[in-house]
Amino acid sequence: MTIDLLNATAVITGAGSGIGRAAAHAFARRGTRVVVTDLDTERAQRVADELGGECVAAPCDVTSLDDLRAVRDLALGRFGRVDLIMNNVGILAVGPVEAIPLEAWQRVIDVNLLGVVRSNTVFLPLFLEQGSGHVVNTASTAGLLPYGFDRLPYTATKHAVVGMSQALALYLRPRGIGVSCLCPAGVATNIVEQITFYGEPAPPRGPSFPVVDAESVGELVADGVSENRFLLLTAQEAAAELRDLGADVDHYLSRLIKDTP
Repeated sequence: MTIDLLNATAVITGAGSGIGRAAAHAFARRGTRVVVTDLDTERAQRVADELGGECVAAPCDVTSLDDLRAVRDLALGRFGRVDLIMNNVGILAVGPVEAIPLEAWQRVIDVNLLGVVRSNTVFLPLFLEQGSGHVVNTASTAGLLPYGFDRLPYTATKHAVVGMSQALALYLRPRGIGVSCLCPAGVATNIVEQITFYGEPAPPRGPSFPVVDAESVGELVADGVSENRFLLLTAQEAAAELRDLGADVDHYLSRLIKDTP
């Protein structure tokens, strides 16, 4: 089931900056041919130029099936196959629960959740026909733990991505296709560009995790794919929190409420 990254072909969405860019570099260092996609075409091209070799750039809006199909066809036309898809696009609506409008919910769901669903529609038939491949879905520790009420549409969609990824692992791994779920905590990126704020900011209620650089996350992803690992955490402290949550949900929620000013 483990794919050989040397001479493999990877498609990464949201690869013009941040974690996506770092993952593109990590895969390229292992000999992978990368299709760098982003809504910002100039950023995608800049990253492809950084990678050099056979790596290419393409515009991609994950709310568009046509864009995803065009990226798939570009990869097949240029390299003859696709071995890995990394779904890495995410946006946030931040503010008090009651201040975030329905339109913001719809936009976050369309990008964060349905973007992955569209990718599945486009790339999974190819992997199933090949009998090989790997899917990496970028979720969040906010999709594992209940602290993100100040960004509730993001939290809800990332919980959904985690659940989808777990179910996909059960379905795809017996068919020779790997699945990994990246759950970053604090990562130094330009994610603030993807945040829309509503109302007065609400203080977070939850654990504090260390902030890491995007480059280390890219290496984590590439190593995780090579080792066919499912859950990829940037902060191992999140694993302990997840165990505590699973042991007693009511006690965990009560602790968060008590420990937060």
